[in-house]
Amino acid sequence: QLQLVESGGGLVQPGGSLTLSCAATGFSSDKCAIGWFRQAPGKEREGVACISSSGGRTNFAESVKGRFTISRDSAKNTVYLQMSSLKPEDTAVYYCAAVVTTITDYYSLTASQYDYWGQGTQVTVSS
Repeated sequence: QLQLVESGGGLVQPGGSLTLSCAATGFSSDKCAIGWFRQAPGKEREGVACISSSGGRTNFAESVKGRFTISRDSAKNTVYLQMSSLKPEDTAVYYCAAVVTTITDYYSLTASQYDYWGQGTQVTVSS
């Protein structure tokens, strides 16, 4: 059974950087497209970034383009979300999600496309 564990959240000042990790166990993350989502209080869950199983295709929400990057380390079965130039509006619980796929260039920012979810990690951007 595929399980995902996020880590790396915390409190950071505006303009700062943070890297979130999504570690997969029970299954090779190389066979999965991975997405990062976030949900702030009172708001709907939002797709932030995603990466195909091959790692060759990525996509980002307009609100984070140019500030966030996504990458994967096959040897560690881990996907990373590098966040920089953080803003208070980036404050949310961040979740990673996975969908097993044989389509190596498949990716999606739509939450309903994903079958497996982590427990989330809190990111707070505040001075």
